Amino acid sequence: MEGATRVNYDPLRYPISSLSLGNAGWMQITTFIITGLLALAFAIGLRRALRPSGSVWGPALVGLAGIGLIGAGIFVTDPLNGYPPGTPLIPTGRTAHGILHDLFGIPFFLGLPITGFVFAQRFTRRSQRGWAAYSAISGFAMFTVFVFARLSLRPGFEEMAGLFGLFQRITVTIGWAWLTLLAVYMLKDPSDIQTKGRK
Repeated sequence: MEGATRVNYDPLRYPISSLSLGNAGWMQITTFIITGLLALAFAIGLRRALRPSGSVWGPALVGLAGIGLIGAGIFVTDPLNGYPPGTPLIPTGRTAHGILHDLFGIPFFLGLPITGFVFAQRFTRRSQRGWAAYSAISGFAMFTVFVFARLSLRPGFEEMAGLFGLFQRITVTIGWAWLTLLAVYMLKDPSDIQTKGRK
């Protein structure tokens, strides 16, 4: 809603992080931090639910994604892809905040797809083929669409630059949908992921 109502901001073109810029940037900064804290809380709950099976990597990766979002909120992005108006496609100069923002984005945009693959293996071992396929497809789709987003900012792909925001939002939506459904699944029957397939 913020992206749709901000003046001169096109959600199809501009990254979500660009909403952190300007006088109203505090709203997106707060959103990043709160969302990161919630993801971190989920990671802790996930670890407790999976403790009997000794699972570590899945909850740890979810936790890292949460830390990444918190860091992305603390360190504001550099202007990018024409926003604010007059900004070049690729920043000609980088700030320490902008570099750290990008680094904190890695645990989310790359770590969350890996989390999907980790849980796909786990579900496969427990003969839960539906969840295994959904987790693997979500991880693959997140990674693939994210690659398209990054390509849109490369020289020679300028015609795709107008869709960077759309690619990024598709990536985020796939990741959050999978993570949300995983949380609902665990809340419904946390013992199922531990015991199914052992008989």
